[in-house]
This record gives sequence, C-alpha cells and structure tokens, in this order.
Amino acid sequence: MNLAVVGTGYVGLVTGTCLAETGNHVICVDNDHEKLKRLKNGDTVIYERGLKALMVSNVEKKRLSFTNDLKFAVSSSDIIFFCLPTPQGENGAADLRHVLEIADEVGEFFQTLPEKKYKIIVNKSTVPVGTADMVKEKISSYGDYPFDVVSNPEFLREGVAVEDFLKPDRIVIGTSSGKAEELMKSLYEPFVRSGNAIYFMDVRSAEVTKYASNTFLATKISFMNEVANFCEKVGANVDYVRLAMGSDNRIGKRFLFPGIGYGGSCFPKDVKAFQNSFMNVNVDSNVINSIIMTNERQKEVLFEKILFHFNNDIKGKRFALWGLSFKPDTDDVREAPAFRLIDRLLKNGAEVVAYDPEAMSNTRKIYQDKIKYAEDGMRAAKDCDALIIATEWNEFRNPDFEELKKSLKDFVIFDGRNVYDPEKAKRYKFIYYSIGRKPIVKEDLE
Repeated sequence: MNLAVVGTGYVGLVTGTCLAETGNHVICVDNDHEKLKRLKNGDTVIYERGLKALMVSNVEKKRLSFTNDLKFAVSSSDIIFFCLPTPQGENGAADLRHVLEIADEVGEFFQTLPEKKYKIIVNKSTVPVGTADMVKEKISSYGDYPFDVVSNPEFLREGVAVEDFLKPDRIVIGTSSGKAEELMKSLYEPFVRSGNAIYFMDVRSAEVTKYASNTFLATKISFMNEVANFCEKVGANVDYVRLAMGSDNRIGKRFLFPGIGYGGSCFPKDVKAFQNSFMNVNVDSNVINSIIMTNERQKEVLFEKILFHFNNDIKGKRFALWGLSFKPDTDDVREAPAFRLIDRLLKNGAEVVAYDPEAMSNTRKIYQDKIKYAEDGMRAAKDCDALIIATEWNEFRNPDFEELKKSLKDFVIFDGRNVYDPEKAKRYKFIYYSIGRKPIVKEDLE
C-alpha cells in the first residue's frame, strides 16, 4: 500500500518505519526542515532502540522517504496517518490545534486531486473522544470526496517502541466503515500472525480505549507508590508486597514498581486530558483526580529524604545525579521526575553533577550551565556529598561499589528507583535511602 505519515515524532517515525518494513511505500511528512535534513541523512533524531537500522534499511530499499510536501504525500497515498502532537492545554485538555490544522489542509488538497480516489485518514495521535468526528467535519467542509476517518490509537512504550509495533499485544481500530475495516485489517495482518487480536469497534470507543489504558497503568503506579509510602511507616518491605501482589494474574506484575513518580510524553498529559473529558460531560473522576495528586506528591518524596538526612540544609552540598530521562532506554526528558529533583536542589543552594547514557543533550537544552555534566557515572560522583538515582538504566544496576566509595565524599545513596538491595548497600557501608523500604542509616553500619 501507499501510505503517508504526517509527523515524525516518536510515534510517527516508528509507525512509518515499521509499516515500510512490511513492504509498504511510506512517505513521512514534517515541516521542520532541519529535522528532515537529519532524517534524510540517516539520523533518527530520537534515541529508540533498533529504530536507526530499520529506518536506514527501508530508505535504502526506497520504501521510506521524507518530505515537507504534504500535498504530494496526500495525493500519493491511500491511507494517511495523523501522528501529530497533542500537548496539554492550559486547562488540562488535549490541544488539537495541530490535528485540526492538518485536517484543514488535507480537506483543501482533496478538492485539487484530479480523481476522486477513496482514502482513509487515520488518527494515530492520542486524542479525546469526538476528535475523529471533528476531523471528518473539517475535511468534509471543503466539498465531496470519498474518505473515512479511522481511530487507531498507538500503544507504544518508549525504549521498546519498535518491538511493540512489530509485535503488538493488540491493535485497536475504530471505524463504522466496512471498506475502511477491510483495508486496515489487510495493512495490519502481517503484525498479528502469532494470533494477537485486532479489535474493531466504533470510533469513539477506540478513542476512549487509549486514554483508559494509559490512565489504568498510571493508576497501578500511583497506587503502588502510596503502598510504598505506607510500608515505610509500618516497617514493611514494598518489594515483598509487590512480588506477592503481582503473582495474582488478576493484578499482574507490570507497573507495580514504586519510585519517584511517572513522567514522559504520555501519562502526565493523557491522564489530565482524560480528567478534563470527564469534567466536560459532568462525570465524577475521583480515581483520576487521586492518580494525579499522588503522582505529584511522589515526585517530592526523595527530595524530602535528602533534606531529612542533611538536617534541612543542603546549601553548598554537591550531588551526583544518575539518570535524567523519564525512564530508561530513551532520551525523552519530558515531565522527567529527575528534573523536579534538580529544581529543588538548585533552589536550596545545592550543586548538581548529572549523568545519563542518552539524555544529556536534551537536558543541556533546558538547564544549560545551571548544572554540571559528567561523561560517566563515576566522574559524576567525584567529590560529591551523595549519589541520587532517578532513572533505572541497566548500567547503574551493578557498579563497582568500592570505586564509588573512592569517588564520593560521603557514602550516601538516595535511590529513587530501588535499584539496589538494601543489604548490599549495608555490606558496602553505604547509608542508603530508597522507596518503601527501611533505610540503612549510620547506626546500622556500626
């Protein structure tokens, strides 16, 4: 099939590349000229495991191309994917400006095409219920043209997005058109040969499914964080609790890891957008309200442990910070909990020396010279009063603790992701604070 993908962010670039991998001819469209130049030179712009090799391969095979010519892409394609940003607006609602602007342009282009060949518009962006109807109305306002608007939400996890696309748990397609259903089924069949389901439903149900899924995952995270905080107060160990809970197949093991809150490009804005959608139709959203409140509160927990340890005075203290991205295996720093820590540390007069395997460049764009940067974790720890872990990158899991002791000025670790076993920290004589587990304090080391 001939496809167009409008927008080359995380979702658009992965979508276009993976659809090209199954033999389709894909044109990716973006209006950022510098970004297009980099993409054409084989630079994926973002860090996503496995994406670069796949993208370069499909460009070489002439199945994947990049352009800023939306009209050319629309006229050349049977199916047009909208993979556009839907940032959080001032009131928490999803900002649909980019989606509706492109819908306007597509509607105008349709009227200039020499033949009225049927096309499908696919909303891949995360959008509130009713957006497909709005897109259809926009395009139709320019005149008659045979097309359908389909809702096809993405369920990609940053860091493993390529794997998620090529081997999806499920595919959700919202449409009331038999013709659109047939074409979308044909497009996605190569990805579900192992038997995973394609769920066809009405458009509005598909739109709700995306928000409901992300909000439920955020619920698990926030609930586990509350349980972790409770465990600390009563002397329980949250690791034992989550393992036992997760063994119940009604609950599942995933997303039960306590920490310093969720971040990224999806959960924060999607949960708030879902909350706003509830408000718009006067339905109570008590659970959703609590998820947001708990997550905001959790981002402060580790900093409070830092203040407690240093008797509320960290002015002039120097902290090594390992991990800047909102999760491992990505360079995405949007809503990263690490940034909340940096802000609190700087505001209280402390210095920060940061290291992250992939997110250094994106961090520099925000903090510039307000913090220092190191080439690796040990250099970051050099002469610091404590180490803070904000992202659970694999390379942080088994450091040389003896070397770490030589680097740090004082043997203190604040672990926001429970990367280490407290007993191991105790064995190496580290004062150790984590989430939902009894801290190892000075008295424990004597």
